[in-house]
Amino acid sequence: MAYVVTEACIKCKYTDCVDVCPVDCFREGPNFLVIDPDECIDCTLCVAECPVEAIYAEDDVPSTQQRYIALNAELAKDWKPIIEKKAAPPDADDWAKVPDKFGLLER
Repeated sequence: MAYVVTEACIKCKYTDCVDVCPVDCFREGPNFLVIDPDECIDCTLCVAECPVEAIYAEDDVPSTQQRYIALNAELAKDWKPIIEKKAAPPDADDWAKVPDKFGLLER
């Protein structure tokens, strides 16, 4: 069972999670991060680090966020690994609690 980044990350893209990942399983897109399910070792370290609570165990992903399980796997194949924390976008806090951001995802 891998961990999954969900909608709350879109346009926030805090990278605190990246710093604690022991296997570098995060991949970076223009305004979203994903977890490569083939690399994730289910250590749970990233969950507590996410300031917007966007990361869930695959079995715990809310029903409204289920599409992100497949999306993480799909995008992880194309996006490059991110292995160091970066500054969040300047407006990340403004986007943190905005719902229904799927249409804003940049691939």
